[in-house]
Amino acid sequence: MPDVIFEKRPSGVALITLNRPDSLNAMGGELMPLLAGHLRNCASDSEVRCVVLTGAGRAFCAGGDVKGMAAAKDILGGSNGGASTAPSAILARAVQTLRQSQRDTSFMLHTMPKVTIAMINGHAVGAGLSLALACDIRIASDKAKIGTAFRNVGFSGDFGGSYFMTKIAGIETARYMYYTGEIVDAERARSLSLVSKVVPHDDLEAETMKVAELIAAGPTLAYTRMKENLNRAETCDLATALDAEAMNMVLSGQTRDHMEAARAFVEKRQPTFTGE
Repeated sequence: MPDVIFEKRPSGVALITLNRPDSLNAMGGELMPLLAGHLRNCASDSEVRCVVLTGAGRAFCAGGDVKGMAAAKDILGGSNGGASTAPSAILARAVQTLRQSQRDTSFMLHTMPKVTIAMINGHAVGAGLSLALACDIRIASDKAKIGTAFRNVGFSGDFGGSYFMTKIAGIETARYMYYTGEIVDAERARSLSLVSKVVPHDDLEAETMKVAELIAAGPTLAYTRMKENLNRAETCDLATALDAEAMNMVLSGQTRDHMEAARAFVEKRQPTFTGE
């Protein structure tokens, strides 16, 4: 079986499952390159209207492959590049590799023109939590556990977790979670706004798909512009936000989905959105 399983459903929902259950879906093997490829394809596939990310087995994602790092010859988990390779070159290559992987996964989840949902079925820790936080929505099993855990392995954190947690839960919560490495249960995570919704474990897929299918049946281009507005609002001032909202509002009004919704309103029926 591949390290990532991809399923495109007739509803317009793409389900991406991290599939290294024996290692709690740690980011080793081909998991990250495969995930990056599927996300890139989802971003450009007009048939995909919502993306759900989850993990196989007992975990969503346990983060970096610490066993693999321990077996490697340098502290960043890469090979030593040969005896003649300068340490600075090894370091530069490792930094560039990590930066690219972050852009291909966390950045893509956060910025792709589709709504992304993390279906947190178990432990989401370290960089695995970062991937979940990069999604637009997080729906967690009542058995889920989340935490940064980077301090436990002497790392500072990656894949955007410090950015996303600060934006979602605030700087104080982010500092506490990073500095202590505390693992919290699903209800505590919800109280900190780190997950959107907690559901019984056995109902997790059904409840998540209910949300995903609702979104997939909606006005995809309007969602794209909503996501642009919301992402921009994380860093811009009010005047900039208002200018961007005005542009996206007018552009949304030119879509077939808006015209269909207007007709449906007049005809007193539910609109049928096509994503155009």
